[in-house]
Amino acid sequence: MTAPVSRPDDPALLRIDGPIATITLNRPAAFNSINLAIAQKLEQLAAYIESADDIRVVVLEGEGRAFSAGGDLQTIGAAAEANTVTPVVGELLKHYHAFIEIVRRMPKISLSSVHGSAAGAGMGLAFVTDLCIAAEDAKFTPAYAKIGVSPDGGSTVGIVNTVGPRRALQIFLAEDNFTAQQAHEWGLVARVVPSAELKAATRTLAERLAQNPPAAIAGTKSLIYQAATTPVKQQLDAEEHKIIMAMNTEEFRTAVKKFTSKGK
Repeated sequence: MTAPVSRPDDPALLRIDGPIATITLNRPAAFNSINLAIAQKLEQLAAYIESADDIRVVVLEGEGRAFSAGGDLQTIGAAAEANTVTPVVGELLKHYHAFIEIVRRMPKISLSSVHGSAAGAGMGLAFVTDLCIAAEDAKFTPAYAKIGVSPDGGSTVGIVNTVGPRRALQIFLAEDNFTAQQAHEWGLVARVVPSAELKAATRTLAERLAQNPPAAIAGTKSLIYQAATTPVKQQLDAEEHKIIMAMNTEEFRTAVKKFTSKGK
């Protein structure tokens, strides 16, 4: 698959630097809110990244003052007024949820880099990735209950599996918003850094993650996500299968030779 060419006015941009791909949400005037155009673009970019063997890490960031304000309420509100919510939101979520599915299943590590506001589906997007790094000024706003709806956009996928059902109920129904430090304490954010250092810290973490060989990344991610719902014997069989696959790679043979030669 040929790499998509990003134009400056695209709703989401793709930049590739060695083994690291960066997707930038690019609707800064709308605080990177999610409409049909950005959902379709995200699905396209994720499909390419999934197919690109040389990419090991994908970073997700937002242009402008916010990471993402969530679903585009102007579009959704107009659909509600016109009684076309089912087809309009259904089409939007078809593409957006396809993007989320790819991010979760791809044999690469995804890392969200969050600054400013992450609200509604934008909050869900921050936490549906495998890891999240956040600026000290980042603010997470559930937003759903206040407008009379339940979570979407992968919000329950990323959050519930991390914090458990009771904390998730607190987040979605009892929190107006919460800080990056609170998110770190709850296990949702891996690192909190000063705002001015976010881009550099994101790059450093992405480079560290990219040092892992592809088989290690793919096997580890797959095993971790299936562990909670897989019977012990089946999980052990999966561990055996994944580690033997990884041990048959050149990266493993090289690493073992390097390790066993120490001290000789």
